[in-house]
Amino acid sequence: MSNKPTVLFVCVHNAGRSQMAAGYLTHLAGDRIEILSAGSAPADSINPVAIQVMSEEGIDISGEQPKILTDETVQCADVVITMGCGDTCKFYPGKRYEDWVLDDPAGQGVESVRPIRDAIRIKIEKLITELQVD
Repeated sequence: MSNKPTVLFVCVHNAGRSQMAAGYLTHLAGDRIEILSAGSAPADSINPVAIQVMSEEGIDISGEQPKILTDETVQCADVVITMGCGDTCKFYPGKRYEDWVLDDPAGQGVESVRPIRDAIRIKIEKLITELQVD
């Protein structure tokens, strides 16, 4: 029986921050955690700068697609991490919510997105420790 925690990353466009976070969590936790990401207003494609800065870390997120946030997605998550979607994220009792305040990489160059990526990695490492997955 699987007792893996499910983590959902949510940002508005599901094209930058949430994709980088999901990429890091997949890379660092492997299959010990179920990972979902979605956006309240998904973009057409992943931010190419996010893809580029993650590839510098050896993580390929180019095959991902932005997905729409649904009630079902939120309901199957144990931890819901929002990144600037504010009131558009529905709140369900009994879930653990965290709001990560991170700049939106949309429209920014590589030099501006690298610090966002690095801040996400630190938060992901802390999250893995908190979830205590073996």
